[in-house]
Amino acid sequence: MCGIFGYCNFLVERSRGEIIDTLVEGLERLEYRGYDSTGIAIDGDELDSTMIFRQIGKVAALKEEIKKQNPNRDVTFVSHCGIAHTRWATHGEPKQVNCHPQRSDPLNSFVIVHNGIITNFRELRTLLVNKGFKFESDTDTECIAKLFKHLYDTNLQNGNELDFHELTKLVLLELEGSYGLLCKSIHYPNEVIATRKGSPLLIGVKSEKKLKVDFVDVEFPDDNNLGKPETPLGSATDSTVDGITVNGKKHPRSYGVDEAQSSNLLPIAANEFNLRHSQSRAFLSEDGTPNPVEFFLSSDAASVIKHTKKVLFLEDDDIAHIYDGELHIHRSRREVGASMTRSIQTLEMELAQIMKGPYKHFMQKEIYEQPESTLNTMRGRIDFENNTLMLGGLKAWLPAIRRARRLIMIACGTSYHSCLATRAIFEELSEIPVSVELASDFLDRKSPVFRDDICVFVSQSGETADTMLALNYCLERGALTVGIVNSVGSSLSRATHCGVHINAGPEIGVASTKAYTSQYIALVMFALSLSDDRLSKLERRKDIIQGLKLIPGQIKQVLQLEKKIKKLCENELKDQKSLLLLGRGYQFASALEGALKIKEISYMHSEGVLAGELKHGVLALVDENLPIIAFGTRDSLFPKVVSSIEQVTARKGHPIVICNENDEVWAKKAESIHLVTLEVPQTVDCLQGLLNIIPLQLMSYWLAVNKGIDVDFPRNLAKSVTVE
Repeated sequence: MCGIFGYCNFLVERSRGEIIDTLVEGLERLEYRGYDSTGIAIDGDELDSTMIFRQIGKVAALKEEIKKQNPNRDVTFVSHCGIAHTRWATHGEPKQVNCHPQRSDPLNSFVIVHNGIITNFRELRTLLVNKGFKFESDTDTECIAKLFKHLYDTNLQNGNELDFHELTKLVLLELEGSYGLLCKSIHYPNEVIATRKGSPLLIGVKSEKKLKVDFVDVEFPDDNNLGKPETPLGSATDSTVDGITVNGKKHPRSYGVDEAQSSNLLPIAANEFNLRHSQSRAFLSEDGTPNPVEFFLSSDAASVIKHTKKVLFLEDDDIAHIYDGELHIHRSRREVGASMTRSIQTLEMELAQIMKGPYKHFMQKEIYEQPESTLNTMRGRIDFENNTLMLGGLKAWLPAIRRARRLIMIACGTSYHSCLATRAIFEELSEIPVSVELASDFLDRKSPVFRDDICVFVSQSGETADTMLALNYCLERGALTVGIVNSVGSSLSRATHCGVHINAGPEIGVASTKAYTSQYIALVMFALSLSDDRLSKLERRKDIIQGLKLIPGQIKQVLQLEKKIKKLCENELKDQKSLLLLGRGYQFASALEGALKIKEISYMHSEGVLAGELKHGVLALVDENLPIIAFGTRDSLFPKVVSSIEQVTARKGHPIVICNENDEVWAKKAESIHLVTLEVPQTVDCLQGLLNIIPLQLMSYWLAVNKGIDVDFPRNLAKSVTVE
């Protein structure tokens, strides 16, 4: 979805050209999330002014727009805050006026970039129009910018110049929905606000000197000031004093205070935050002099990793306020049991992991990374010699999980298919009933959840909106929650009780490939963990663990089919409008996942069908022209699958069969009928889907490449779906 990026430098001299390049490059690192327009906001040539550059299309179009407007790139800034955005349209079609950053007025008093959806924006818009504001765009984001200005002006008229974070608190009180946003203002030069609710946001920190501590304290409203007026108190008798200047800002006096009470008092701030005497411990220096520091704000670590590995992940309702080289985190109220700090973590990601290297597309790179990514998922967790397994994130919770009444697996898209693929092995090994749910449908039905249920949430990004809403729904009902996530530090990984990181590494391509196989393996390991106290399952567990050991090498073997698959795409599948995929048992999930890949990347209609349902209507579609891919690998359902494929060939169908190497059944059939086979190694039945999906990933890739489609950025799709 939308990508957010911000850059703040304090006592680190940067030219405007360098600042623009940093912001634009940050957006380029976020391109994979899917977007239709871009924009940046930086300081202007005049004092306390802001310049905005916006354009529809790719980041390259924004570069051209900036070049066309030709800002002076040589002006230097010792301190500066700039914000940038890639937009995925939700309110208003992609056109320049709807691009972010959105502004409050023609003077750019407040400038906003926003990811998410404000659900009450119509009511806010009506209110602000009645207050005299004129709207330029169709976006919900413009309401936020204008609300900032309305509340700022109202407080100023009442004699109260709020601090930036205090103003933000007032704005957030009026917003309903989800948001990750950055705000910059001419009234608060060299400052930026970052806040989130339901949309990811992190802050990278780069400084020459080592930070004093590896955390930032959360600042709450001062309990002692509860009930006190929000405006600064001043002496009503001293006519010469009309305000106080704090940190270069003028705080006007307030009136109406009892003269006897306020006589001979100097004007004081509304509360401690206006005086800004609190310092962030992480940024304290030994001698009291300010530390040169740079901050990188982003919705994704991929855009920060080039600059720094030190990052802080914001929690929902955090308000991060960056000024004077310090990062302060505020919250509106103090919750019981809430953490008092936000840790500054070190990213394990490497820059090379988010570069294409020798490959043409990220998707191709990620398909070929699967031998390594599947090994990384298992590394340090499985002892192949002793056939034992240890998942550290689940160890303490396993007794509770084994006592569960049922297990509910909740996910979206590809993650949903990985749950379907492993449901049978969960039921077999744990003997606990398992239901697999699409997160959106699960919420729509308001499905009953009980305290003795275990809810497993699977997500690559850990930020998927529907999955997060389903998680909150289950937490409210007291269920134990487990997260299976790729992105370390994501919202889902922090909100669940326990879980497993799949360790697949950054996945940039919109179509999920290596995350699917790693999720599959992580879920199989979870199922194995649940059965490690069952003697009756001992042999079965050994077979699966030894099968897992061979998977990385077998995937490498399957990847050698690429030339044959490429030829298939150029001949049999060229110019086809529709495609049918048949699977049964463990391979039904492979059929659904393969169909999804072909749909989203090559734009060809494809449908995954349960082979047992063939005669209940789908068979009517079969003729000599419809391309059909069938999974005919060996397992307990093999005879039934053969029967289904024979029904297809009897109706002049010409299936492409994914089968095991040197399988005599298919070799014999190929002698009498036109039958194309793609041979994959044989493994344990519950793991066969890991190998069977690789040919379909390659097929979807080459179908798209042959059509000239941009594989990494399929139309209308985004990598991380952070809105409902």
